[in-house]
Amino acid sequence: MFTGIDEVDWASLRHAHGSAEDVPGWLRALASPDTAERATALDGLYDAVHHQGRVYEATPACVPFLFALAAREEVPDRGCVVELLVGIGGESAEGAGADGAANAAREAVRAGAEAFVALAGDPDPVVRRVAAGALVRFLDQPVRVLELLRRRLRAERDDHVLTALTEALARFARRYPALADGALDLLAEQSAPPCAPGPRLAALGQLALHAPVRLPADLVPTAVRLLHERSAQRRPAAERCGTDTLVRRIRRLRPSDEQGAGLLRTLHSALGDRVQDRIALLAGQLASPDPVDRCNAVWMSAGLFRGWRGDFGAPVRLLGAQLNTDQDRLRDAAVSVLAELYALAAPAADDLHALVAARPDLWTHRWERGSPTLGGPLKALARAGDPRAVPALAQLLAGPVAPVGLGREAAHLGRAAAPLAPALRLRLGRVPLASPTAAVHAAPLLAALRAIGDKEAVPGLVRLLSGAPHGLGARDAVAGQVIETLAELGAAARTAPLLRRLLSTRHAATAAGALWSADGDATAVLPVLLRELARDDPGTRRAATRQLGGLGPAARPALPELRRLAASGPVRERIPAACALWRIAGDPGPVLPVLRSAWTADPRTRVPIARCLTTMGAAAAPLRDLITAEPARKRRHTAQDGPYRSRDIPDDEELLRRCRELSAGL
Repeated sequence: MFTGIDEVDWASLRHAHGSAEDVPGWLRALASPDTAERATALDGLYDAVHHQGRVYEATPACVPFLFALAAREEVPDRGCVVELLVGIGGESAEGAGADGAANAAREAVRAGAEAFVALAGDPDPVVRRVAAGALVRFLDQPVRVLELLRRRLRAERDDHVLTALTEALARFARRYPALADGALDLLAEQSAPPCAPGPRLAALGQLALHAPVRLPADLVPTAVRLLHERSAQRRPAAERCGTDTLVRRIRRLRPSDEQGAGLLRTLHSALGDRVQDRIALLAGQLASPDPVDRCNAVWMSAGLFRGWRGDFGAPVRLLGAQLNTDQDRLRDAAVSVLAELYALAAPAADDLHALVAARPDLWTHRWERGSPTLGGPLKALARAGDPRAVPALAQLLAGPVAPVGLGREAAHLGRAAAPLAPALRLRLGRVPLASPTAAVHAAPLLAALRAIGDKEAVPGLVRLLSGAPHGLGARDAVAGQVIETLAELGAAARTAPLLRRLLSTRHAATAAGALWSADGDATAVLPVLLRELARDDPGTRRAATRQLGGLGPAARPALPELRRLAASGPVRERIPAACALWRIAGDPGPVLPVLRSAWTADPRTRVPIARCLTTMGAAAAPLRDLITAEPARKRRHTAQDGPYRSRDIPDDEELLRRCRELSAGL
């Protein structure tokens, strides 16, 4: 197995952490009879020569010895070795721009690809499973590869290997379009009786992706039935490597039925914008008697809710039904997804309330370090706007240590959170003014008091601004929030001297806007806002723009600069400038082209644009096409731009609501 290993100048080669002189020791340890020694060696190789999916100068030199290990049936855990080989030669070098080490690693694996032919028929099913895909990736003889896959399908009896062969056929169809029909024929055979439920599900998923015309008309009922049949037959998967190592710990983070999760995820992905079919599929998954299937379904529902629009009342109710279980993993998954839905979680509110009432121990989540945070069930109930969250929140506020962020979640209750106001004021009054964490503790409380509209909070708000303008310290981070809250509570006039002291700080625009709301005197605040509008800082300009819009026609001296900002610069700066132009001049001419352009160029501007159009009334009519087309789109506007963010679902729901209201008004 190791002939020539000492002839390689390992010390001169490099891996992720430096010299590769430790690599031969790891390679030899892969053949050790000791389980822990093998697992430690595998960890070392993944960390050094295949670190985070990357390959290095030393990686190609390992490949011949890994092939030699894989070919010896007496070597334990060869499936892990073949997995490492496939990873080394795999995706990292297939795309454009692969570096020299990646290309060399891939060519080294391709040079030994004939070994995968024998490994595809190996006595070890784990080896066969990994080798199936390797045939398509590395053996450049497509006719032969298709015949090998056909033979293996006829001979194979292990469901996991049959699923891998199905995936290999799909990869073959993508890689060799001219020969795809042969692979798709085999997939169609695998999707029908007498094949077992798991392989049939796998084949249906791949057909849905690559040849939907070959699917049965009753795809969803068939898939649900196969899922339930598979679950009834499933046995817990054995761990491939038997000691507590990094590789094994990562595998434990995967779903307990990783293969089942993958099968249904593929089918959901293939169904794409067929939202009603996906809802029906989810309903079947969530009705499974197997809690593992239901847990997989819960996590898949998150992808559907985040990315797509639809009537989700039924699946949300089914999510709520998962809360009444002794399966902690299933319950926690359902709570996590419901907490992302905000108002859309309302159909599950009864179940959330029942869990909150029955399990006070879940009201908070305690971490090894740091302050406790609000527990998932109570957070989800509050975000749904359900006033039944108030008693539990009140008890937490009355305790010695309130969870960080409680006020921010209570704010979703709006005026229904009014019974919490005395306790919130008390907490706000206890925020240590000189503490570096003052802003962290004050900000959530401010959000709640503002949502409630608690005028009795004014003394506490003024206290947070004591020492202004230059002695705020950490409280400077929430000064703008305090000023806006004072203005909303109608207390700006009572605090005018304090607000005037802030006109020379970075909160000048917000303070000026509050003073305008108190006395409507533009002569005092307009020069400040014009000064802030001319600054280089984008955040300062946006704040000034927003406040100038609030002045209305009194801010006409700002029109030239606002026109310039609306016509140039980043799109997310042009929108507030355009909206301010409308509020000041009332002329839709220069505003509507900016809004139309931004709507298409940056989907995340659509909510502020819709808010602006709401103020324009009939003047928004030229953008009717955008407004009426938006609700007809199946994809959430937030799913088109970057990674998921916690407010994406409620933001998209606000956009839909505003577009429908605008359409009705126009």
